[in-house]
Amino acid sequence: MSTDKINAPLAKQQIFVVDDHPIVRTGLAQLIRQQSDLEVCGEASTPDEAFRHLSKSQPDLLLTDLTMPGRSGVEFIHDLLALYPKLLILVVSMHDEKIHAERALRAGARGYVMKESGGKDLLAAIRLVLSGQVYTSPKFTAEFLDGLSCPGNRCSASPIRKLSDREFEVLRLLGQGNSTGDIALQLHLSIKTVDAHRANIKQKLDLKSATALVSFAIRWVETEKA
Repeated sequence: MSTDKINAPLAKQQIFVVDDHPIVRTGLAQLIRQQSDLEVCGEASTPDEAFRHLSKSQPDLLLTDLTMPGRSGVEFIHDLLALYPKLLILVVSMHDEKIHAERALRAGARGYVMKESGGKDLLAAIRLVLSGQVYTSPKFTAEFLDGLSCPGNRCSASPIRKLSDREFEVLRLLGQGNSTGDIALQLHLSIKTVDAHRANIKQKLDLKSATALVSFAIRWVETEKA
């Protein structure tokens, strides 16, 4: 064996970053580039932009936010894995992991990190996911396992967890001020289907009227922004 092969540096694992906030995206990229074993192979501000570049970038891992223009984060994860089933996905989000992490993992993400966690936790999550494991915070893991011990999920702290992924998206869009027609257009559904989702959401959240549903949705979206 030649000394060139013995001394050859190990190939860096390739990371693709998707986030619609330029400052956040730049910060993530800079943190990754400072690591001797990691490299940024591409960046995108929207899911559609990411799809245009992914075939050329061929990343080992994709970091993505959940709330971006064009499509929901959960939908983005589903679409990514339909095209690239072996792609590892790590969600890096400002949204409460108690509500969003389980949905992201169920969609196929291999981990969930809150943006407030800091660089050390993010790098630990990246390396854990690249090693083939799943990353969630110790707090979320403990709460999730505690919830499994409660029959019927009676211990769940948030009624939002009762919603399906599609109902969750309908609630989010309602809270952003969209009409039923707007939601149907954005989610590529019929108005009748959106109405059915609205009815299911009201029942699951024990809301008595359409007005109560919209008010709840608006308050919840505002809480998510806080």
